[in-house]
Amino acid sequence: MTEMVVEASMALALGAKLCRPKVIPMYPITPQTHIVERLADFINNGEMEAEMIHVESEHSALAAFIGSEAAGVRTYTATSSQGLALMYEILPIVSGNRMPGVMSVANRALSAPINIWNDHSDAVSARDQGWIQLFVESTQEAIDTTIQLYKICENHEVLLPGMVCIDGFTLSHVCERAIVPEQEAVDEFLPEYKPKIMLDPEKPVSIGPIAFPDSFMEFKKQQQEAMEKALPLIGKVHDEFAKKFGRSYGNGLLEQYRMDDAEYALIGMGTLTGTARVAVDEMRKEGKKVGLIKLKSLRPFPKEELIKATEKLQGLAVIDRHFSLGFEGPLYTDTRSALYGKGIRIKNFIAGLGGRDIDIKRLKKALNDTINGKEGGWLL
Repeated sequence: MTEMVVEASMALALGAKLCRPKVIPMYPITPQTHIVERLADFINNGEMEAEMIHVESEHSALAAFIGSEAAGVRTYTATSSQGLALMYEILPIVSGNRMPGVMSVANRALSAPINIWNDHSDAVSARDQGWIQLFVESTQEAIDTTIQLYKICENHEVLLPGMVCIDGFTLSHVCERAIVPEQEAVDEFLPEYKPKIMLDPEKPVSIGPIAFPDSFMEFKKQQQEAMEKALPLIGKVHDEFAKKFGRSYGNGLLEQYRMDDAEYALIGMGTLTGTARVAVDEMRKEGKKVGLIKLKSLRPFPKEELIKATEKLQGLAVIDRHFSLGFEGPLYTDTRSALYGKGIRIKNFIAGLGGRDIDIKRLKKALNDTINGKEGGWLL
């Protein structure tokens, strides 16, 4: 293994390289561009045996992604914000055709007004399109999750595409210490891709044909069943990775911090959870029994794991970095639904939109408001 101080975007490129994808359709967009540049360097320098397809748009990148996966080779791409929005037509086609490639999303606010900074509006808006979505907190977790996600997605009981979501700029452009695994060790953990179905003149198949009303729902039900099978598999692959490489992130679905005797807690995704640990520590010194739940898997949503993690709580503050205009925060919707009838006071707080700071003060306010029975709101 190699220990280094590395920018998270570079780390994602290194993680992708270790997974040996053969085709990389790419279109640059801030703040994802550094990933593209590093992968281009690897290929140009002969460090990586892959073909990078330089397309004219993100829509074309994901269309090429389909072609590559249909040909039976491991595929990788990356995007952000409006780029993911431009891919939207293709997202359900990839998942509906059961193509298990991986995409990194450097999360960035959707326009308008134009904003290049971080929130979760891009990926969370796409949560219903059949992609596994794993949100990470650190550079190290970005590398490790990329490797794990290929093994999860390519499992023949799953065969769904996946996103590794990292906070744009807040993480993507931050340099942190990280350990890069050796290629040999990754090859042992992640076997060569063996597609279940592929285009082959010797064994003709149809990929993506029309489905009439008498069969369409059956296809959607199969995708749901694949998501349900992915849920325990995410934990299993995470544990296998932890045993081999010595690093773990909760149970692979969510991670708990100071929750053993907590009466109130925060739940959130991505880099805000690092700040939340400090807020929890400060409030612990004040004598308040608070904790943190870092949600890693947004889809599939770990309902039973969340119920178990919160069984001792009186209240839970949900921090959303996206807002479903006209209603509420989507993470709040999912959390409240999962915990319905459990007697927990659940409050919704909207924070960090368009790159607004989520600092210790704001997170402590969310916890204190929950403790005091106040309503949630916008942490401006």
